[in-house]
Amino acid sequence: MSYQVLARKYRPQKFSEVIGQEHVTRTLKNAIEQGRTAHGYIFSGHRGIGKTTVARILAMALNCRSSDKPVAEPCGVCDSCTEIRAGNSVDVIEIDAATNRGIDEIRELREAARYRPARDRFKIYILDEAHQITDAAFNALLKTLEEPPGHVVFMLATTQPEDIPQTIRSRCQHFSFRAVRFVEILAQLKDLAGREKIEADEDALALLAEAGDGSMRDALSILDQAIASSDGRLTAEKVRELVGAAPSGVLESVMQAVAGSSSEEVLRLVDRLISEGHSPTHFARQLARFLRNVTVAKIAGSDSSLLQISGEERQRVARVAELFTEEDLARHLQIMLRTHAELGYRPEQRFHLELGLLKMTHAQRLLPLEQLLSEVAGGSDTRRTGKAPSVPETRKPESPATRPTVVSPFAADSARKSGSKTELSAEGNPGSSRFVAGSTAPVVIGSAALAAVAQPALETPPQFEDHVDPQPADVRIAVLDALAKAGHRMLGSMLEKGEWKVSGSELLIKVGSSATVIDMSLGADAKRLAVATASGVIGRPIKLAVVPGGTPQSAAPVHSTSNGGGRSRAEQDPIVRRMQEKFGAEIRTIIDYKERR
Repeated sequence: MSYQVLARKYRPQKFSEVIGQEHVTRTLKNAIEQGRTAHGYIFSGHRGIGKTTVARILAMALNCRSSDKPVAEPCGVCDSCTEIRAGNSVDVIEIDAATNRGIDEIRELREAARYRPARDRFKIYILDEAHQITDAAFNALLKTLEEPPGHVVFMLATTQPEDIPQTIRSRCQHFSFRAVRFVEILAQLKDLAGREKIEADEDALALLAEAGDGSMRDALSILDQAIASSDGRLTAEKVRELVGAAPSGVLESVMQAVAGSSSEEVLRLVDRLISEGHSPTHFARQLARFLRNVTVAKIAGSDSSLLQISGEERQRVARVAELFTEEDLARHLQIMLRTHAELGYRPEQRFHLELGLLKMTHAQRLLPLEQLLSEVAGGSDTRRTGKAPSVPETRKPESPATRPTVVSPFAADSARKSGSKTELSAEGNPGSSRFVAGSTAPVVIGSAALAAVAQPALETPPQFEDHVDPQPADVRIAVLDALAKAGHRMLGSMLEKGEWKVSGSELLIKVGSSATVIDMSLGADAKRLAVATASGVIGRPIKLAVVPGGTPQSAAPVHSTSNGGGRSRAEQDPIVRRMQEKFGAEIRTIIDYKERR
C-alpha cells in the first residue's frame, strides 16, 4: 500500500476532532440535536483549516445509519460513514467548482437534485472552491438553492466568500472559519510526532507551526517534508534550512546593527545571507514579521498571548525590544513593510533590500514633520506651559553633545495620558527623565539648525562660587545678540524694547505686546537659545518668563501697520512669521479675501 501523507492520514472524522473551529462544530452539533438543520451552508475561511473536512463530517452525521435520525457525532463504522470517508458515496457528491463552474454543469446538478437519494436520508452536494462558479451558473442555481427538495442539502466551501453573490449568501447559513492558533497547531504536531514515533525538538515543531501560518494542513505538509529530510531527529536548524528561513539570531543581529547605526554591519549581514542563497523577498517578509513581534513585545510584554512564537523567539524579541522605543519600532515596521511590497516588482531586489535597511538605520535621527508643523500652527505644550511630559528612560544616558532637544510626540502623548509632567531644564529637555530618540543626535530643521550653529552645545553651565550676578543689561545684550545670529530678528526687536530683570533663578522680561503675540513669537527653539545664553552669562541655570505689561523704550511700535494692505497684514501675521523662521518661507502672492468680498 502506498504511503499516505499525514494531512490525510490524521484527517478528523468527528466534530470533536476538529481543531480551532469550536464555534462552527458546536453550532452544527446543536442544530442536529434540535432538528434545525438548514438546506444550504457556506463554509469560508483560510486554506487548510477544515472547511471540506467539516462538510464531510456534517454529511456523515446527517446520513449516519447508526440511528434512525441524524446524529451529533457520526459512528464512523457504518456503510454510509465509510463510503463518505472514502469519497465514493452515491448520495454525497463532491464537485470541484473550479473545473465545473459553467451553467451547463449547474443545470445537470439541478436536474439530478430532483431525484431522491439511492440509499441514505439526504442527497448532499459539496461544492469546493464555490467562488469559481460563474454568475450565470449561480443564477441558474438560485431557485433550487432557495427552495430545494426536502432530501437535498448544499454545502459550499470557499476561500473568497465575497465573490459569492449576495443572493446566494442570503439563502444559506454562513460559517466563517478561523485560522488555527499557533498553540493549537503546536500541540497537534507534538501529538502526531508521538504517534509516528518521530524525535523532534520543541523549537523545530514551533518553527513548523509558525511556517503553517494558521493552516493545519500546511503545517502537516511541511512536517512530512521535514521528516523525509531528517536523519532520525528533527532539529530547528534543519527546519530553517527546509523552509528557507534566516539562521537563528541573524534577525536580532540586524536589529542590533540598526540600533547602533552601524550601516556597514547591516550591509555585511545582508551580503552573507544573499551569498548563502536566501531570497531578499523572503528575508524582508521574515524581518517584517520579526519587527511585528518585537513591537508587540514592547507594548504588551514578551509573555503576551499576542505573540504566537516559541520560547526562544520570545527571549530574542524581548532583547531587541529593549533597544528601541515604540515610535522607532513603528517606523521600522512601516519601512520594512513598504520594502517588502516593493521587492515584488523591482528588478534589483538586493539593492532595494539594502536601501530599506539603510533607511531603518538612519530613521532614528529624524524629527517628525508633524512636530515642526504643530509648533508653527500654535506651539507645543512645552512652549505654552513651560513644562514637558515626563517620559521613562529607555536608553543609556548620552552626552550633552548628542542629546536631542525635542521631546517625542509619541512619548509626550503617553505621558499626558498618565498625567505626569517634569520641569524643563536649561536645555529645554525634561531634567531627570527624558525621551531619547536614538543613539545619535536628531536632524534639526529650520531655525533650530541656526540655533545649533550659534550655540553648539546647550550644556548646563558650571556653578561658580562667590559669583555676583551680572547686570540685566549684560544679559540683555548677550541674549539679543544670540537671537539675532540665529535669525530671530522679529523676536529680538520685541524683547529689545521690554524691561529686563534678573530675580534669583528667573529672568523676567516685560514687553508691551499682548499675551497672544508673545505666545506666537516665542517659539521653543528661541526660548531654549535664550535660556541657555542667559544661563551662561549668569553662571547658573535659570528660567525665562516673558510677560505683557512692560513700557516700550521707544515710541515706535513693534509691528508697523502703516501700510494697511494685504501684504502688510501677511507680514505681521504670527503664523506667517513662524513659517518664515522655521522653513525660510517667502511671501510671493497675496490674496486678500476681505477686499475681494
